[in-house]
Parts: sequence; C-alpha cells; structure tokens
Amino acid sequence: METQEIRKYPVGIQTFDKIREGNYVYIDKTKYIVKMMKNGSQYLFLSRPRRFGKSLFVSTLKAYFEGRKELFDGLAIADYEKEWVKHPVLHFDMSTAKHMDEKGLLSELNLKLQEYEKIYGREEGAENPNQRLQYLVMRACEQTGQKVVLLIDEYDAPLLDVVHEKDNLQALRQIMQNFYSPIKSLDPYLKFVFITGITKFSQLSIFSELNNLDNISMYDHYSAICGISKTELLTQMKPDVELLAKANGVTFEEMVAELTDFYDGYHFSEHAEDVFNPFSLVKALRNKKVAAYWFSSGTPSYMIKTLQKYHVGVMDIEK
Repeated sequence: METQEIRKYPVGIQTFDKIREGNYVYIDKTKYIVKMMKNGSQYLFLSRPRRFGKSLFVSTLKAYFEGRKELFDGLAIADYEKEWVKHPVLHFDMSTAKHMDEKGLLSELNLKLQEYEKIYGREEGAENPNQRLQYLVMRACEQTGQKVVLLIDEYDAPLLDVVHEKDNLQALRQIMQNFYSPIKSLDPYLKFVFITGITKFSQLSIFSELNNLDNISMYDHYSAICGISKTELLTQMKPDVELLAKANGVTFEEMVAELTDFYDGYHFSEHAEDVFNPFSLVKALRNKKVAAYWFSSGTPSYMIKTLQKYHVGVMDIEK
C-alpha cells in the first residue's frame, strides 16, 4: 500500500513523453487518435478552455506521428497501430506569441520557422512567413519521403489580448492569416493537420481559405478528448480519489460528490460525458485538498473584456 500512495501528478507538465518517461499519472486519450485514423480524418480543429489539456493532446499526436512506439506501450493505440511510420512533424505552439505587437509577432514566427529550416533548409527568395511555411512543408515531404504532419497549438493566442482593439487586432490577424494561408494548397504534401484554440476559428476569420477544416469541438464522440470524464475518474483515477478521500477523512462516495461540485459541469456536446477540469483535479489530488485552482491560476481577461464591451457588470454576476 505504501508504494501505491506515492503517485506522481503532472501539474503543469504538457509534454507527453515527459509524462510517460517520468512515470506520471496519465489518463489514456489515445483512443481518440484511433478514431481519427479510422475515420480518415485529415484537417481537424478543437476548441477548449485554457488549461484543459489541449497542449498535452497535441504533444501526444506529435509523439505518435514521429513513430515513438515505446511511449505508447499499454495504451489503447498500441493495439491498433502496427506500422508506426515516422512522419516529419511541424509543431507550432502559438502560446509563446502573446502580448506582442506586429514586429514582435513577426520575430516570433521567424524563430519558429528557423527551427525547422535548420533541419530541412530554406528556399532562396522565400521571405514572408507564408512562403517559408509552404517551402518547409514541401521540402520536409520531399526529403523524408513521407507526408508532413502540421500541428498548431493555441492558434488564437496572439490575438486574444487585442480582440477588442480594432486596429491592433486587424494588423495581427493579417499576419496570422498570411502565415496559415498556404495550408489548403499544400494538401498533396500533408498527412494530417490539427489546430487548437480557445475561440472558434470562424470568430477570428483567420482560416477563411481553409474551408475543409472540420471543427470537432462539439462532437459527442470527442466530448472527453481533453479533461477527465466521470468514467475515467471512477476507473483509471479511482486509486487517486481513494487516497484523496483518505487524506480528508471522508468516504470515496463523499469525495466524488465534492469533486463533482467543484470541478464537474463541462459538457461540450448535446450528449457529452460529464467532463472534469483536469488542471484543478490534478492539483487537488497532488495537494490532497479541494480548492478553486483553475480560476485562481490566472484572470480570464478575454471573458472580462467581453463582458465590459457589452456593459455587463462583473459584480452582478458574482451575486
């Protein structure tokens, strides 16, 4: 029992290989990759709240398409995948491009592109971000003999802080729209495209040309792709809930009820599973205390600015 009580929880860790290699508690989400592959999915978009596990799922996709079979031992996808083909993966994490002006955003895109140009080379004469992305995908495909996987995490991060500032929003949106513009034309070179964000992609008009992007955010069969479902809480995480109950001097059933009061309530489709906030739940399990971790970790400024724009009093909501 002593060894069972020593459980490592991945608070703040969003990298799949680090979680697996470090023997942290991991809730198996690879069955959703199996669904995507069986359905022949190619261009997908997923919207979820911040700190809800989007980046971890993107990291899982990256490891899968890189053919890192050893990381998936014992997981759902291990029974499905037999070939483990290694594809070139271009992973752009746009969360590093927050709070920037035009110059800063262009500089950040330059650094991200340079990282892969060191591997696949840079086309002479390609100056703009869209041209460089286009040639990167083509070169990676030609050099490896395998189609490219394009992963864009938090696509809207550079825009959320200025979403209510018309002039700044327009300038930054144009840069990002330009950057993403080649994706549709690169179809012959692409194996899979997965894009995440907080806002629905149509709201920021960035992917107007990418009309084949399938928004899976509110599909029943993907409702628990991020976060922790009630089923997962009662099965895969049952030992953890039992430890939390023991630490707080309550029964397992009482602890489940308390966790539900604090962290349940997310339903991402009409017939969705109950989904628990993963950031708060994991922190509660590690700290052995139930508290409002998600909200206290940072102010949702986008939501507050939206309320202010429509003259909704935040204090009125608190009542």
